[in-house]
Amino acid sequence: MIGSFSERKKRAFAVVRKLKKLFPKAKIALRFSNNWELLVAVELSAQCTDKKVNEVTEKLFKKYRKLEDYVRANPRVFEKDIRQTGFFRAKTKNILAAARMVQKEYHGKVPRTMAEMLRIPGVARKTANVVLGNAYGVVEGIAVDTHVMRLSQKLGLTSHKDPVKIERDLMELLPKKEWFDFTYRLIEYGRQYCPARPHDCSKHPSLQ
Repeated sequence: MIGSFSERKKRAFAVVRKLKKLFPKAKIALRFSNNWELLVAVELSAQCTDKKVNEVTEKLFKKYRKLEDYVRANPRVFEKDIRQTGFFRAKTKNILAAARMVQKEYHGKVPRTMAEMLRIPGVARKTANVVLGNAYGVVEGIAVDTHVMRLSQKLGLTSHKDPVKIERDLMELLPKKEWFDFTYRLIEYGRQYCPARPHDCSKHPSLQ
């Protein structure tokens, strides 16, 4: 199924073309009102559905309105506030440490380069790509979440299982102008048509 690079490239272009028709206006599902809230929401979304994150942040963002509120937050209380997103202890540690770093080292503003983003606690390339793209329109890569990882393998665009290697493969196959939207279109395809649970793939629109 993987085939040569030229075969994969041809396949990738076909996938992009079909995804554009299916989801011309696909975008991030997380809700936020500023760049810091975006970063918080993306960190909370690790191993958690966007729907659940939005339920949690609806209350969280009313309680913690400014970056300073996170800097001063009581970790035990914050853990309870985000408990429903799972891995709440690690997420609390990362988010509150991120708040301190953003305030102290970046003058209260979420940074706008990949190198700076990757220094922030809890941020790997997926989170950095999502934040940079949605906050600043800065596209340095392709955000590889569980849908993108699973479907890229299924569609024969990569043979890798490591998100960084999958991202590298996709970046080689797709024009840079497609990188940002590709993530959200593939996520929508996974959600609406081709979920991870066992199902009949012949029943949904083909991307082949």
